[in-house]
Amino acid sequence: MIETEEHQALRAAVSALGQRYGRDYLARVAREGRHPDELWADAAKLGYLGVNLPEEYGGGGGGIAELSIVLEELGAAGCPLLMMVVSPAICGTVIARFGTDAQKSAWLPGLADGSRTMAFGITEPDAGSNSHRITTTARRDGDDWILTGRKVFISGVDIADATLVVGRTEDARTGRLKPCLFIVPRDAPGFSRSVIDMELQAAEKQFELVLDEVRLPSSALVGGGTSHDEVVGGEDAGLLQLFAGLNPERVMTAAFAIGMGRHALGRAVEYAKTRQVWKEPIGAHQAIAHPLAAAHVELELAGLMTRKAAALYDAGDDVGAGEAANMAKYAAGEACVRAVDQAVHTLGGNGLTREYGLASLITASRVARIAPVSREMVLNFISHQTLGLPKSY
Repeated sequence: MIETEEHQALRAAVSALGQRYGRDYLARVAREGRHPDELWADAAKLGYLGVNLPEEYGGGGGGIAELSIVLEELGAAGCPLLMMVVSPAICGTVIARFGTDAQKSAWLPGLADGSRTMAFGITEPDAGSNSHRITTTARRDGDDWILTGRKVFISGVDIADATLVVGRTEDARTGRLKPCLFIVPRDAPGFSRSVIDMELQAAEKQFELVLDEVRLPSSALVGGGTSHDEVVGGEDAGLLQLFAGLNPERVMTAAFAIGMGRHALGRAVEYAKTRQVWKEPIGAHQAIAHPLAAAHVELELAGLMTRKAAALYDAGDDVGAGEAANMAKYAAGEACVRAVDQAVHTLGGNGLTREYGLASLITASRVARIAPVSREMVLNFISHQTLGLPKSY
């Protein structure tokens, strides 16, 4: 897991971009209630937003490994872009792997150059982490689809051109409901949103969505096609599409958390080197130095797992990537929370001031423990998928 020279160069370049913006910029746009458009535009201009998308559609031809480096380094600079997890990583990946030629041509160039964004709608009020309880349904009406349902905690819907919605259709052969993915334009009749009042102040807002008899053309189904024995279209590939998007989501969440943890740790180390209340700087005392060193170790270990998960996914090993991505997300979330906690503790009262910009991370760092799947559900996955223990649900 030693990074190539190309990856090291990418880290350095993205870090330089991040340093031009930093946490003060991100905090300001959050207070102003807007998206970090300037940073998004610069990252797009330099080719970072579409680094994982196919070259033939304007992307960089790389993979999730490269995209996760971009997000981690922006996070380490204090200005991570949450929509990178959603738009190029989840939606871009799904469309690149499973979309029709028309869907790829319509969406991938815009996702690659940052001119278009797409949100991802899977979470529902009563389903939680149980994707099998999703109640958003799609039924055929002639050549069209009719979507009905609700979604919650959907990021960036107000700025996205469309939302990739996970619904369920009835299998004509078995009568069972199966997942399918639909591209729902922002202005589709019957598609409404309301902002969720979050205590966490971030540039990207969270929304509840209502799909009230939303009529979509057949071309809205990712992959197109219908269910037939000889032709496997979008209806039969929905489960594959879903997990093709969820594994990158976990890898990118890990990168997001590692970047945040590195940022907090960096601020604490800088402070510990210069803050002096006795004879030596406080960083000379082991009670300060050792917890910071332990936080660094945990972040490095989480980074190794994240790189492994990204490498497996980019190599096409979806099963191996699923296990590794869950482990990476778990490890990075725990490492991030501990790094932020120790950073704030190192600064004492200063750690709670706006000047140092760490206090808001106390809440933000918990996101990686909760979303996109809780650490308890990750442990459920590992216990029965990896260890072979019986399921508890």
